Amino acid sequence: MTTSDLDSFKRAAALAAVGYVKDGMVVGLGTGSTAKHLVMALGEQVKKGLQIRGVCTSRDTAALAAQYGVTLLDREPRWAIDVAIDGADQVDPSFNLIKGGGGALLKEKIVAASAKQFVVLIDHTKRVPVLGGTFPLPVEVVPFGWGSTTRHIEGLTQGRVVLRERSGVPFQTESGNLIVDVHLARIDRPGELEIALNRIPGVVETGLFVGRTDVLIVGTPYGTETYTVERT
Repeated sequence: MTTSDLDSFKRAAALAAVGYVKDGMVVGLGTGSTAKHLVMALGEQVKKGLQIRGVCTSRDTAALAAQYGVTLLDREPRWAIDVAIDGADQVDPSFNLIKGGGGALLKEKIVAASAKQFVVLIDHTKRVPVLGGTFPLPVEVVPFGWGSTTRHIEGLTQGRVVLRERSGVPFQTESGNLIVDVHLARIDRPGELEIALNRIPGVVETGLFVGRTDVLIVGTPYGTETYTVERT
């Protein structure tokens, strides 16, 4: 399967997600290749008269949305987001996610938590029987004492923790933090791990999105599949 094939599946999922956006809504717009397809698809609808306001999870998404004429909310004291739509790096059978491959996990989680409905878009290769393994867990940490924070993360998870770099220098998030990628063979209890990691001083947020998915749209070679999650 080629990269072009996967991109077409992502685009199909994004087009299906447009149906969850209604006139007058405030929409949380995610970050990454799948979210880019969504923003472009919504932008075409805005050109045809759709009235929405967007809350963006990264500068790249904000720039693209503005290019398509989407009104952006970035300084509101309290958002009332109707629907947030974003991609994911992994999805398990309970619809828990790993996100943060693009480095925007903190803003993505804030927006997802602020939305009445959270719609997740993926291609079928992102579905896994258990989180971890082929994709590391991103954890955002403050720069001060990050080495000590990493040591605590290693002790908790017994995993291999690697500081994320770009072109040989530490990757810095838009909030000025660092990201360490935690390589784990499997994450059997993502909810417990999320809580435990967030208790470590210096950890800002994790890429575990547990119990947040309301709708999952999957692009496959045979069309899109949509799953509605019953919250317990």
